[in-house]
Amino acid sequence: MITKLKSINNLAVFQNFVWNNSVVDSAGRIENFKNINIIYGRNYSGKTTLTRIVRALETGKISDKYVNPEFELCFNDNVNVTHHDLTNHGKNIRVFNEDFIKEKLRFLSNSEDSISPFAILGDNVDIEVGIKKLKQELGENKIDEESGLYLDLKNSLNNFINAKNIYETEYEQLNRKLKNKAINNPDGIKYKSHKFGDQNYNINKLQLDIKKVLDPSYSVIKDEEVISIEELLKERKKEDIRAVSRPDFSINLLSEKAKILITKPISNSNKIEQLVKDSIMNRWVKEGRQLHKNISNKCSFCGNIISQTRWNELDSHFDEESEKLENEIEKLINEINNTIANLKTTLPIDKDNFYSSYHSDINRLIKLKSQIVDKIIKELDDLIIQLNKRKDDVLNEGVFSEIFDYSIRLKWCWDIFEKMRLAANSYSNKLKTEQDKSKILLRLKEVFDFLKTIQYENEISKIDRLRSNLEAENKKKEEVEEKIKNLIVLINDKERLLKDEENGALKVNDYLNNFFGHNYLSLQALEEENQIGDKKIKFEVIRDGKKAYHLSEGECNLIAFCYFMAKLEDIDTMGIKPIIWIDDPISSLDSNHIFFIYSLINSEIVSKENYEQLFISTHNLDFLKYLKRLPGASDCTQRGYFIISRENEISNLEPMPKYLKNYVTEFNYLFHQIYLCANANAEDVEQHSLYYNFGNNARKFLEAFLFYKYPNAKKQDDKLSRFFGDNHQASSMTERINNEFSHLEGLFERSMKPIDIPEMKKTASFILKKIKEKDIDQYEALLSSIGVESSLN
Repeated sequence: MITKLKSINNLAVFQNFVWNNSVVDSAGRIENFKNINIIYGRNYSGKTTLTRIVRALETGKISDKYVNPEFELCFNDNVNVTHHDLTNHGKNIRVFNEDFIKEKLRFLSNSEDSISPFAILGDNVDIEVGIKKLKQELGENKIDEESGLYLDLKNSLNNFINAKNIYETEYEQLNRKLKNKAINNPDGIKYKSHKFGDQNYNINKLQLDIKKVLDPSYSVIKDEEVISIEELLKERKKEDIRAVSRPDFSINLLSEKAKILITKPISNSNKIEQLVKDSIMNRWVKEGRQLHKNISNKCSFCGNIISQTRWNELDSHFDEESEKLENEIEKLINEINNTIANLKTTLPIDKDNFYSSYHSDINRLIKLKSQIVDKIIKELDDLIIQLNKRKDDVLNEGVFSEIFDYSIRLKWCWDIFEKMRLAANSYSNKLKTEQDKSKILLRLKEVFDFLKTIQYENEISKIDRLRSNLEAENKKKEEVEEKIKNLIVLINDKERLLKDEENGALKVNDYLNNFFGHNYLSLQALEEENQIGDKKIKFEVIRDGKKAYHLSEGECNLIAFCYFMAKLEDIDTMGIKPIIWIDDPISSLDSNHIFFIYSLINSEIVSKENYEQLFISTHNLDFLKYLKRLPGASDCTQRGYFIISRENEISNLEPMPKYLKNYVTEFNYLFHQIYLCANANAEDVEQHSLYYNFGNNARKFLEAFLFYKYPNAKKQDDKLSRFFGDNHQASSMTERINNEFSHLEGLFERSMKPIDIPEMKKTASFILKKIKEKDIDQYEALLSSIGVESSLN
């Protein structure tokens, strides 16, 4: 559906027209075309120009008489059509205007040349030419002599076969690789079930595995994991691993014992002061005493005699208390060394007792245990060092350095070992299940590596491209086949249509008779045979049973419009709802015929809803009156009312004024023009058309107004005198303007003189003032009809 004529330029009276600047209501809102659109415009205002724009979309061309024409139409499906492309819009459009009449009914311009042009009325010539073109397009279907579409079909078929062969070759090559990988003996996955499982493996299962490894969530196992899995597959069920004792080392107890011994004080009474102060000397004397006692009283170092007194002093110095402390220290050192020896053998772990899947964890546990044992031994060695230091200086109290007890961590290692031992013993029951899972992992990696080796994804992409190319070639082939099929049907339909054109004439006659009562005027179909024996139908216009000549303008218009209405049911339009534009169909028709035109539009188009969108343009106010009676005329969402106004050489399209939209007669329109003239700004050049048309508008208005006001007066001058009364200036000015400005006959020089604007405005004011004085009620009603609020309110 057309929403707006967005812009028009260089098209007759339409110059630099912009819809959004012109087609706005009083509130400044942009109005668009509706479902049914009524357009009013005086003759030569530009109605036909608008239809030529729309008909260009129907015919695909616009008159070459226009110089650089530009236009743009907007549709409700966000499609814009411009003068640059008139053939690819896909819209169904039917336009009735004078160009349609000239093209389809050329006989109207030359009654002597009626026979051949009447064939155009039934479109027989167009059909024959069309059939010839269609057959040329179809071509010949002889082997090795194909032409037209048959040659296209041959070429597209060859292209399709080539594309099919290339695709199938590539597809089969890839399929052969997949088949070999799946079931080829001896290297296929099927024949390595000891490693990959599934002795019934086949290409379908391979396709499923391919889908898995190509999934983004798939993560291929690493080479080191493959080694672990292969080791797992070698596993056989093992004996249960025996429990080991939980480590029970009291490192803190040894530390407390050492602390007591190292810090234990020794009594200083009867001690040799020099030896107490010198631990090295003390140790040297102690060793010498042990070497000489009960052996010799003579000193082996100096050779002097050791007196009994000296022996007593030495015995008092090296008394039982210090001897005891030394023994206790030695005993504790031995205990610590035993503990160290036990630590080195505690929590024995043999990883060979475990399944290979546990080996990495077992290795970490062994390493952890070794590190903890080393730390404990280091702390115990520190205890031994401190004890030896006190032992060497037994007479003096030592300072104890605390050690850290790591033995609790050794117990944690045992807890971990115990869990792993129990898990490993339990694992024996699910070894086969784990091995089966591992085989699947190995198989998927094998598939993954295989795809990488053959560049599977590249192959698939290549095959997809070949498949797309095959589908494209097949589509081209099918399109050509469909074109041939449709062309054959169309040729048959058009050949049949040559014989059925008489129905078109009968339809036109049906409209002429039933709607207009023209039994004496009709179309007659005549069958002729040409030189090559082909038969065709031609039309003749018949009046009173004889071939008609010198048709009146009204008769031509009736035949043309009935022909257009019949064409809305032709083979090209049947089954679709077109956008219809009917331009001024009532020219030279009397009031009865005007009503019949309206009735035909109402019954055959509007009531049957055989349209997508309807446009009707007219210059006739009586016809406009009837158009306002169309069903739903008051629905502003479905009906659009517009007016074409022309000022000098420029026309504009605007929303229809309220007085013209809501009221029927021309009387309201003329009153509005007089009112505008009386209130216009004389300096506004845009108001020129008001003054230019004022004489004609005032004359027609006063003729109607004074006829009903003074039906007994014989002359217009008498009516003006009675109307204006004593105001002789008003009557004389009005008479002069009516005579001189509404006619140029006999006063051609007036057309070469400037318009007397002040005189126009003054006369318009006289007319309004006198109507107000004569009949205030009528004056108020006239103001209301043109949308002007009364000054009395």
